[in-house]
Amino acid sequence: MQCDDVAKLLPAAVEHGAAVEVSVQRHIESCLRCQAELARFRRMLRGLQLLRTRYLEPNPGLLSQTLAAIEEASERQAVHSILTGRRIAYAGAIGGAAVAATAATAAMLLHRSRRRGVRVAS
Repeated sequence: MQCDDVAKLLPAAVEHGAAVEVSVQRHIESCLRCQAELARFRRMLRGLQLLRTRYLEPNPGLLSQTLAAIEEASERQAVHSILTGRRIAYAGAIGGAAVAATAATAAMLLHRSRRRGVRVAS
């Protein structure tokens, strides 16, 4: 019997109380590695059983720290959204100003050409 084979059988044997073959039982009795593995597995199961009945009280301030972290993250997101929105608004304003300046220049040139009597082809 190999230790790897025994290790596969230990969970069912310890957790469900399943009977193991005599050869497996003899191997565990003679193998320190498998005995240690069996002890670790039993200790882990006891710890898990304790967790089922134990209620852990959260640290005093954990709720306020969590809420503060959420609020801080949402404020960062809001500032980022505002800045992104402003950039788009600034770009639109600059584009609008450029169109307005072009239209004003065209109107001024048209007005000057009419004063001088130059005809502009339409």
